[in-house]
Amino acid sequence: MVYLAHTAHWQFLGLVIGCVGWILTMVTAGQNEWRIWYVEDVSNVASGTAWVGVWRACFYSHTLPDFEFCRSIGITDPFIPLEIPVSQVMVMVTVILGLTGNMVGAYAVRNIYFGEKTSNIIRLLFTGAGVLYVLTGASCLMPLIWNMTSILTNQTITFPPEFHLPPAPTTQKVGVAIWIGISASILLFFSGILFLCYSYPTEASRPATQPTSGDKHLEHGTAMFMSKLENGNEVSSRARDNIVFQAEEDL
Repeated sequence: MVYLAHTAHWQFLGLVIGCVGWILTMVTAGQNEWRIWYVEDVSNVASGTAWVGVWRACFYSHTLPDFEFCRSIGITDPFIPLEIPVSQVMVMVTVILGLTGNMVGAYAVRNIYFGEKTSNIIRLLFTGAGVLYVLTGASCLMPLIWNMTSILTNQTITFPPEFHLPPAPTTQKVGVAIWIGISASILLFFSGILFLCYSYPTEASRPATQPTSGDKHLEHGTAMFMSKLENGNEVSSRARDNIVFQAEEDL
C-alpha cells in the first residue's frame, strides 16, 4: 500500500475546520437574535428590546403570562417578508449540505491514512468534499446577507396582534446570530479551498533504503555461518559413507 498520510495534513485541518463551521451553522439556525428590535412601547416589552429570528420572535415581559414571551414564525405566514421563509429553507439546506460534506471529507481523509483506494477515487472524494463545503458556505451566507440588508435599511415586519410587537421598531441592529453565521461561512469556504487544493503525488512510493555497515556485517556473518554449516554436512556425509568404517562394523 502506498504511503500517503504525509500528503493530507492540510486537508485533515480542513476537515476539523469544516466540522466547526457546520456546528456554527446549526447554532445560527437555532438562534433568535437575527434582528434586534428596539421599541418605545414597554407596556408589554418590558426591556424595550425584542429578538426576531427566522423561526420565532421573543421578548421579556412582566405583564404577559410567560416572562420570556415567544411566538413561532411559520414558513406560510402571510405577514413575514420574503427573506424569512427563504432563510428557513436555506438554513436547513445548509445543515444537510454541511453534514454531507463532513461525511465525504472524513471518508476521503480516512482513505488517505488507512485505505487502499485508487488515485482517481481519492481525487474525486477530495474534490467532492471541497465542492460541498463551498456550497454549504454559500447557502449559509446568502440568507445572512439578505437579512442584514433588510436590517440596515430598517425594513419593518407587520406582526399580527398576538405577537404584541409594533409594526416597526424605533431602531434595529444586526443580531449575534448573523455574525456567527458569517463566521461559519468563512470557515466553510476555507475548508473547501483546502480540500480543492489537494494534489495527489505523481510518484508516491517508499524511499529506497541503503544498507548500513551493520547490515553488511550481519550479511557477511550469515554467509560464513551457512558456509560452515554446509561444510560440516559434507564432512558428516563422508563419515557416514566411509566403506572401511562400515566394514569394521560388519566384523
